[in-house]
Amino acid sequence: MSTDQIILHHYPQSPVTEKVRVVLGMKGLTWKSVLIPRLPPKPNLTRLTGGYRLTPVMQIGADIYCDTMCIIRELERRFPPADPQTGGQENLIWGLAQWTDGPLFQNVVTVGIVEMSTTIPAEFLADRGPLYFGPDFTLDGIKAKYDECLSNVHTQFSWVDERLGDGGFMLGDKPGISDALIYYLVWFLRDRMAEGEAFLAQFKNIVRWEQQIKDIGHGVQQELSDLVALEIAKGTTTQTPEQRDTSVPLDFAIGDHVTVEPNAVGPKVAGKLHRLTVNEVAILREDEQVGEVCVHLPRMGYRIEPA
Repeated sequence: MSTDQIILHHYPQSPVTEKVRVVLGMKGLTWKSVLIPRLPPKPNLTRLTGGYRLTPVMQIGADIYCDTMCIIRELERRFPPADPQTGGQENLIWGLAQWTDGPLFQNVVTVGIVEMSTTIPAEFLADRGPLYFGPDFTLDGIKAKYDECLSNVHTQFSWVDERLGDGGFMLGDKPGISDALIYYLVWFLRDRMAEGEAFLAQFKNIVRWEQQIKDIGHGVQQELSDLVALEIAKGTTTQTPEQRDTSVPLDFAIGDHVTVEPNAVGPKVAGKLHRLTVNEVAILREDEQVGEVCVHLPRMGYRIEPA
């Protein structure tokens, strides 16, 4: 098997993964699907990541990409669009992501979790609650915010509906990354709200656009076992060269032993600094079952500390 094959570690119900699956579809890519558990432990995933356990994770050989922003940036680098959607304003996409993955995501997930609270397994809620809402999470606490969050979703979806107009996409007449950044939240809400269809019907442009994005599909998906994915990692080496962007105002050098940790909630990943740029931090780490891998994470939303 080619060592540059895209391998996505995910599970079908993951809304955040839907964002990446849509991007794979937009680019018409063939990719390997490794299904992972919805709940920890995820031993074969964390062997690759060094402890990072959120979904999805993309693997290309011995390069492991964590967080959808890191994943999508790499897909854009490897498979750039022939006709860029943003007319030279590509960085607007990453600013947009701070909204869609920040305030809008929090509002949508609050509504979804409350709507599903009578059927969602207790162990799933105990795991995801602190990840989404912080260590002080309680179900009663987010139930108290339901009406406010639903109103906020209505307002923000109204902005999107107006932007989409009568026939276009988020940034023009062709679909692109900005559409994927919002679509996954519509996808999530439609099936999680008891009155999801009626709620979304208020936004006729979103409903039309939602079907257009859905019709794009997910590219060509081929199943792969997690054990084979580990073997692929062990059988190759990172294709990422060392790089230290001197403009980044952090006092770390290539080879330093560091940890990288989400600003919100999540485990630290430890290793040797291999790459540090404005947008990315990558560290080398070793595991007896996968050998040496290079774990990539975004700079935004993560902090780097001495190990």
